[in-house]
Amino acid sequence: MKILDGFHSKIALAMAGKNPWGGSSDDGDRSDPPKGEKGDGPGSDKPKGPRNPWLPQGGNGRGGDGEPRRSASIEDIFKNRGPEGPRRRSGGGGPGGPNFRLPERPGGKSWVPIIVAIVVIIWIGVTSTHLIGPQQKAVVKTLGNYTRTLDSGLQFTAPFPIETVDVQDVEGVRSVRIPGSNTQAKLILTGDQNLVDLSYIVRWNIKDLEGFNFRVVDPIETVNEAAEAAMRAAVAETELDETFSGQGRAAIELDVRERMQATLDAYGAGIRVLGVEIEKADPPAQVVDAFRDVQVAEQNADAARNQAQGYAQQVLANAEGEAQAFDKVYQEYRLAPEVTRRRLYYETMERVLSRTDKTIVETDNVTPYLPLPEINRRRDAAPTAPTATPAGSQ
Repeated sequence: MKILDGFHSKIALAMAGKNPWGGSSDDGDRSDPPKGEKGDGPGSDKPKGPRNPWLPQGGNGRGGDGEPRRSASIEDIFKNRGPEGPRRRSGGGGPGGPNFRLPERPGGKSWVPIIVAIVVIIWIGVTSTHLIGPQQKAVVKTLGNYTRTLDSGLQFTAPFPIETVDVQDVEGVRSVRIPGSNTQAKLILTGDQNLVDLSYIVRWNIKDLEGFNFRVVDPIETVNEAAEAAMRAAVAETELDETFSGQGRAAIELDVRERMQATLDAYGAGIRVLGVEIEKADPPAQVVDAFRDVQVAEQNADAARNQAQGYAQQVLANAEGEAQAFDKVYQEYRLAPEVTRRRLYYETMERVLSRTDKTIVETDNVTPYLPLPEINRRRDAAPTAPTATPAGSQ
């Protein structure tokens, strides 16, 4: 702080036209140099008095011709340090160099105000015009506070940073997989006190952009938690076998979607649930082998049950057919009993005797007969004898 105070006092002296390094502002009234800073001899060219670091030529207080120079005022200090001072001392600088200056307008005015105005106009035009796509909407915040929602099309707002615009796709379908990877297990308790490993996908989009941005902290996490809560509630009311069947899965998916939508609407999350799809419904990995054995046994039992039901239906159909035939015969019997009785007797004897050997016996005495069926059976059972080859034949 002492160093700064000294510097300020020297600047004040320079602005007053005085020499802050010990000399007077007049060319002839110069204080004697302190002891130890005088020249080496009477003819020495070294400056007399303190050195001024703000003057050119090393600050010796003399010009290039050796004539004494007056002390620098504040105007001389900044003139020497400005772009004109070095140019005069060093002969000027090239364009684009450290001493480059913008060209002046006609009349000697600067181009800087015009350039600044053009930049400001471009900035206002770029940050105030917004082209929103057909599937998009945008929320507008004025000084950090929500003010309105913009629909699709060409929209205009105040320039940034007065108003900021956040454009988002509200019609695009987004999906969440639960659990995050297929290697993870999500065990859920069913209504019959069994565990099932479920993995499912929830598809959703944005219904209300304002609620989506400002009502919930993390919309994605909110969807995950609502989906898991709804799935556990739906499976808890379903038995294990129904979770494996296609009809049971469809009922669970519809129930989960309705529960999720009700929960998210209560939160004001601005999310529309499009659908829920169950990808996998398996027993826990620890008991999957035993569960498959049980499934195989149940399938075999179902096959045997279906076979027995088919046989029972066939026997019943045959019995019903015979009963209908008997009813028809009985109706004919009532019309002509004697004829029907003889016809039934002949048909029955024909059916029985066609499969047995018959022996005909006359009433008076026994007449031999030719047993053709027995001869035929013996002929078929007798092996074929090999034919003898005559001796000497080749």
